[in-house]
Amino acid sequence: MNPKELFYTKKHLWCKIDDGIATVGITDHAQKSLTDIVFIELPEVDKELKVGESFGSIESVKSVSEVFAPISGKVTEVNSEVEDTPEIINEDPYNKGWLIKIKLSDSSEQQNLLSAEKYEEFTSS
Repeated sequence: MNPKELFYTKKHLWCKIDDGIATVGITDHAQKSLTDIVFIELPEVDKELKVGESFGSIESVKSVSEVFAPISGKVTEVNSEVEDTPEIINEDPYNKGWLIKIKLSDSSEQQNLLSAEKYEEFTSS
């Protein structure tokens, strides 16, 4: 079940937007598809991102997947805990397993994100 207060992308990321800051992570659906996550590469703080731009990668025992920015802005924080202990993403993708925080540069982009219901429809089709 996807938390209703979050926004989602078709690239299987979630976004929690609070006071112009988006906390971003991968969805439960994505972590289950990847299986055991063994390595994560995240961007530097202050990196400017554009929607759809790759900002890192996630390596699992099955594959390596790029991660794409769901929203434009500047990276204000990275979760160093998941860099050191990537399996946290498998254990708790919506809380401790967040990846980065982005200060939004264009809040209107939020309209392009999916609601929990729309994301569930997308993943079930």
